[in-house]
Amino acid sequence: MPISFEIKSQAGTYKVMSAPQILHRMADDMRTGVVIADDYFAPRLLDMKIPTIALPATEAAKSLDAMGEVIVQMRRRGATRDTKLWAIGGGVIQDITCFVATVYMRGLPWSYVPTTLLGMVDSCIGGKSSINVGPYKNILGSFHPPEAIWIDPDLVASLSAAQIVAGLVEAAKICYCRGADVFADYLSHNPDVGLSPTQFEPIMALSLGAKKWFIEVDEFDRAERQSLNLGHTFGHALESASGYRLSHGVAVGVGIICALAFSREPTDIALTGRMAALDRHMRQLLLYVPGLVTILREIDISAMLERVKSDKKHEPSYYRFVTTGPGGDVCLTRLPRDDVTETRVKSAVTMSLESLGV
Repeated sequence: MPISFEIKSQAGTYKVMSAPQILHRMADDMRTGVVIADDYFAPRLLDMKIPTIALPATEAAKSLDAMGEVIVQMRRRGATRDTKLWAIGGGVIQDITCFVATVYMRGLPWSYVPTTLLGMVDSCIGGKSSINVGPYKNILGSFHPPEAIWIDPDLVASLSAAQIVAGLVEAAKICYCRGADVFADYLSHNPDVGLSPTQFEPIMALSLGAKKWFIEVDEFDRAERQSLNLGHTFGHALESASGYRLSHGVAVGVGIICALAFSREPTDIALTGRMAALDRHMRQLLLYVPGLVTILREIDISAMLERVKSDKKHEPSYYRFVTTGPGGDVCLTRLPRDDVTETRVKSAVTMSLESLGV
């Protein structure tokens, strides 16, 4: 069944829809605006006579230093305050386009066509941009929702196994955070790398529906929505310490395993029920990622732990982690910045990586 729903935000209501052949359906509209696209899709768009600002889907591309050149290219293309922007790509392209749409001439309308499974199940909604500055990941950003999000499930067929894993990790996390019933519903679809695009569509709908709740009750990420950071403090640190050889979604998958281990410390709460199911699902998905153990072995754990400590969500005197309680529910935990907490973090990371064969 096609996806079709609306999300309410303070900037207005925006639509989320799915349909096949989105690039062809929206080509005329794209030709009248400015398209920022993953360079993988640029040749296809140029064949359709759609002028495109093509960018690599890399962390360097969404750095603050790189934003100036994107804005220069938009100006050279004659973009005005009435120009509509289109983002075609995964999370990196979404971050760049959302940020540029926020600041270019004080704000432009934009729409998004996610081309990765992670984009389709998670990042496409919420209206957030995240930009890197120097060594600090996602330290700068804005809230600027798009006018519309168009999802073409057929694009999943072009993705690698690791890219599909990245999307399923985030879908599983969102559904887990929404509650036991939603997570059970997610697992009932037998989420796996080998599903067809049609079989992914109900997973997309379920994940986006769950995230819609978080967005509408906490649009600006101050309370309930923060629980969606489960695994992200560890995941971002692993991603950065790997030199971004680990993609965001894969790093979050490992990060969730670390977060579950951290939640068990120091009382050694048993990993049972929903927590055990999530841990098991993460491990099953990560088996599909080529060379994962090798990459993890080459990470400098000391450097990774320093990145955990510098995560932007922490406070001056406290670390902030998303953890799970004995019943599996997600909660925000504040712990003092001291040797006890840091030893606990190191223990959880070490135990988790060893369990993955590192």
